[in-house]
Amino acid sequence: MTAVKIISLQYPVQDTEPVKTALPKTLAIGYFDGVHKGHQNVIRRSVEAARKAGLQSAVMTFYPHPKEVLGQGEQYVNGLTPLEEKVNRFRSLGVDVTYIVQFNLDFSAVTPAQFVEHVLRPLQVRKAVVGFDFSFGARGAGKADTLAEMGGPDISVEIVDPLLIDGKKVSSTLIRQALAEGKPEQAEQLLGEPYHVQGTVVHGEGRGSKIGFPTANLETKAAYVIPRQGVYAIMAEWDGKRIPGVLNIGVKPTFHDNLTKPVMEAHLLDFAGDIYGQSITIHFISFLRTEKKFNSIDELVAQIHADAEQAKSVLSAFK
Repeated sequence: MTAVKIISLQYPVQDTEPVKTALPKTLAIGYFDGVHKGHQNVIRRSVEAARKAGLQSAVMTFYPHPKEVLGQGEQYVNGLTPLEEKVNRFRSLGVDVTYIVQFNLDFSAVTPAQFVEHVLRPLQVRKAVVGFDFSFGARGAGKADTLAEMGGPDISVEIVDPLLIDGKKVSSTLIRQALAEGKPEQAEQLLGEPYHVQGTVVHGEGRGSKIGFPTANLETKAAYVIPRQGVYAIMAEWDGKRIPGVLNIGVKPTFHDNLTKPVMEAHLLDFAGDIYGQSITIHFISFLRTEKKFNSIDELVAQIHADAEQAKSVLSAFK
């Protein structure tokens, strides 16, 4: 897999090094949270067009989320794909260059015409590829059709139709909703792969080992969208290995009455080893049950046994 060139931009971009060295290119534009199947269609169309025309293929994304900057939703602080992972997904789709535009209040005031004249043209964009619901410029005044009109003869625009699955438009919002409802299978269908988070294994309270179920407590590396609280069948990825497991997201009500911040604890099945301080990736496969308060440790242990057996059954196809 070839390396992707990553270029950070601030408006205006004129007379900067990225502009001086820019090559003619196709450009897929969007925030691309999740890089889901619909996003993949847009990016692949851009890459294919670049290959056919002998141009460089590029993606333009924005950081942080525009709605976060504009105060239109705190939920956008957490993402489906943090920036580093997003760039890796672009690389896997064959993109040559990723432009990361710093989104701030000044950039939010840029008009559609300014965006075309002071960003796209200086970067030598020959073709822009966008989704059907693409908007740009101050207050989202520019739409996909607007971009096609403003591009004129020297910047062609391809508008990609929505991707429908089971009659619903694939979207980041739909994926967030599926995760909030504890439906990782639905999220996987939209993403094209299981939803995952990356993190570091940290020391917890040590209670799991004492009851025969040692857990890996996960501290996420970035601000991820966290699925609904409860117990999940998961696949953990560590050191090139895929390890089945059970993960609880919650506040451990059997042991705590006032814990408010949910924690993630994974019990890896048929695994023994010291992975404290190690980086692991948790893939959410299936929701098993809601978190509950047990009346005794024995009752909790019996339920964990049952969860482990159910997870083994669910995960047998993933081995």
